[in-house]
This record gives sequence, structure tokens and C-alpha cells, in this order.
Amino acid sequence: MNQFKLKQALEHFFIEDIGDIDVTSDYLFEDRHKGEVVFEAKQSGVLCGTAVILTGFQMLDPSINVQLLKKDGDAISQGETIAIANGEWASLLKGERVILNLVQRMSGIATLSRRAVANLNSGHTRICDTRKTTPGLRMFEKCAVRAGGGFNHRNGLYDAVMIKDNHITFAGSIKQAVGRVRKRIGHMVNVEVETETEEQVLEAVEAGADCIMFDNRSVEEIQRFVQLVPPHITTEASGGIAIKDLLNYSDCGVDYISLGCLTHSAPSLDISVNVDMKERRSQG
Repeated sequence: MNQFKLKQALEHFFIEDIGDIDVTSDYLFEDRHKGEVVFEAKQSGVLCGTAVILTGFQMLDPSINVQLLKKDGDAISQGETIAIANGEWASLLKGERVILNLVQRMSGIATLSRRAVANLNSGHTRICDTRKTTPGLRMFEKCAVRAGGGFNHRNGLYDAVMIKDNHITFAGSIKQAVGRVRKRIGHMVNVEVETETEEQVLEAVEAGADCIMFDNRSVEEIQRFVQLVPPHITTEASGGIAIKDLLNYSDCGVDYISLGCLTHSAPSLDISVNVDMKERRSQG
């Protein structure tokens, strides 16, 4: 993740949660004693968010020492220690909830992405995400997809053209829609067209699309449509594809399968933050 964007996002999240002061930790622990908190997996899955742990605690208190025992993309088992942070009690406690929430969310997405890749089990087709992300968390959620072995679709409306059915309706046709944007975009910007019929696929090929999506099509339709697309044009399937059914698509020939569920429906992975009581007693 981009460190500047990561710090900017974390600053916003910390301000939202802490406000002017943590009236519990700051008033309870004025003596500046130091202790240790341990991030522990309570559920098996795929880890993501180590940069959040490291950067988050450093932003709150540069004197906090963080030891990362796992890295993003690692498989973690129930009971495994992920990271240990040492520092002043107040600093550790005021930051752990924001940090933990993000790590659990990212690890849940990474876990689901890893499952999707495994279920597809294809040597050619790649799994990728969509723009169906949580507002404010897109950077984190797309990072998690990569950690799970998936790939990222466009990051937003700004980095690629995607002409969908409503665009086509307003523009009049696929050919007119592609022609209009081609006149204005730079040569580094790709154009993707969403299609539902064989006629639309052929029109998108003729219009010079860089990528053609087959939207809400069956495996049989996808296999037929792929044959209509020259090798230099990227193909994508999306819509109505469940993770449990991905094996059916492993040999369909499409280059990418995009799944909105990777980010909008992934359950958070259960991870806890526990105080090391031995450290606390030695200070007492």
C-alpha cells in the first residue's frame, strides 16, 4: 500500500475514534507504564494488514516497538501469534481497536480470495475484484485481494474506461460509445465494454475494445463468446458467479473472472488482541 495514503487514512480513522482524548486509557494510565499486547488468530485463514499494525502504532507513539511474526499472504492457524507490540499502556490500548478492525477485515477478504482462487483451480483464468468496495476502505480491501492471490480490476472511475449497458443506451451503440471516448482518452487508458449477446461481442471487437466483459452469461455462453474475440483483446466474465461454483468455469477460456463478493460479502477473520499479563505483573 502507498505509505502516504495509508497514513492519511489511518489519521482519519484514529481521529474518528479517539477524538480529542481517550478518556479511559489516558486518565487510567497516567503513570506511563509499559506493557505488551499480542495479536492472535482465533480462526484459521490468510493474513493481511501487517502494514496497518506497524504504521498504526508508530503513528500513535513512535516509541512503540512492533514485532511482526507473519507477513501478508501467510496462512495462519487458530492460536498462532501474528504480531507483538510493546509500549506505553495508554498508547497501545487507544490504537488497538482501529488497527484490529482493519486487520480482521483485510484478512477476511484475503481468506475469501484465496478460497476463490483455489476453487477455480485454473492455470489460465485469474480471479479479480470489482469496485464494490466499502467507501473509504478500497485501498485496504484491494490490497487484501492481492494478498489472497487475486488480482485488482480498475481502482476507480479514473484509471480505465468501462462502458456498461447504461452508457451504451445513452450513447446509442457500442461503436459510438467507444469512438467517443477514444477521441479524448490518452493512449495508456484501456477501454472495456460490457456485453450480453453475441452481436454485442462482435460489435465490441469491431469497435476496438481492449477488454470485453461477458456479463451474467452461462459457462456455455462464455465458451462460445471467447471464440469470437481475437487473442489480443482481454476477456472477462462477471455477474452471477458464486465462489462455490467456480470450478465449473476453470476451463471456460476467459482471462479474468471478477467477483464483487470478495469485498462486499467477505466475513472478517476472527483475530484478538490480548495483554501479556506477565509483562504487566513485572511492572506492578
